[in-house]
Amino acid sequence: MTDARMNGLFLSLALAFVLGQAIAWVYQRTHSGLSYARSFTQSLVLITMVVSLVMHVIGDNIVTAFGLIGALAIIRFRNVLKDTRDTVFIFYALVLGMAIGNGQFAAAIMATIILLSATMYLAFIRFGSRGFFDGHLSFRSTGEGRERQQFLPVMRRFCRRFQSLSVREGSGVTEFIFQVRLRDRRRTNELIAEMKQAGEVENVSLVLQDELAEI
Repeated sequence: MTDARMNGLFLSLALAFVLGQAIAWVYQRTHSGLSYARSFTQSLVLITMVVSLVMHVIGDNIVTAFGLIGALAIIRFRNVLKDTRDTVFIFYALVLGMAIGNGQFAAAIMATIILLSATMYLAFIRFGSRGFFDGHLSFRSTGEGRERQQFLPVMRRFCRRFQSLSVREGSGVTEFIFQVRLRDRRRTNELIAEMKQAGEVENVSLVLQDELAEI
């Protein structure tokens, strides 16, 4: 292999490594749900690099292309993706690797910037969400009078908006259920911890709608 081809291969793999990490980072930051796996995130980087290498090896050689297709046909992938969005990221990593392997560096970089910006934008505006609220916050309070209202400042600090759904009183205990829109989903544990310290609050439960998780 000539020095020029070696330099081209090194540049392709380096660019695939950098752009693959950009894909993986955006996937990690915008992922929601219970199906997140660190191995899948790392695979996005490696797939981009491997496909880039494959395209570099094939070049214009049709015989090599058919040989690689036959070799890949032996490998059976039994991993079932639980989220359609994961399939999109896999497909994007494959196409990006193909572009880099073919030497279309400018197209690969431009596509990465545009597509990942679109991904971040859709995640930021919560595109596709059917409800205005993030989920339901339920708890019990044994406090009375002013003590019962001590949890309200905590909710105002962690929630953009909240609305009472149910208030049931009995045997000195009041059960509350609120719809909540959180300021930052990453601070749910802080919200629950502070709620437990406010106004004799107990049995705090936060159920997020789109994550199908109870914290």
